[in-house]
Amino acid sequence: MLALAFLTALAADAAPQRTADPHKPTHNNGPIALTVPEIRRLFGAVFHPPTMPTARLLHWSNWRRHHQATARHSHYQRRATDESAG
Repeated sequence: MLALAFLTALAADAAPQRTADPHKPTHNNGPIALTVPEIRRLFGAVFHPPTMPTARLLHWSNWRRHHQATARHSHYQRRATDESAG
């Protein structure tokens, strides 16, 4: 439980400020903020070094978060279109 609280605090500290309306996200082309599972995975890679180089591990993490940001943007865009039509 203490480890989960630590990871949650790290994720909250790394997260950018949110807008007041959750359906109107900030327009940011960067990756999503670090999540608890992503921080946990990165810490695991530090303490149990993977078979791949660290640069590749960090590149993969950055690519994954960019992909998630693109998916989030598409989701919000579709939701806004559905709400205006309905």
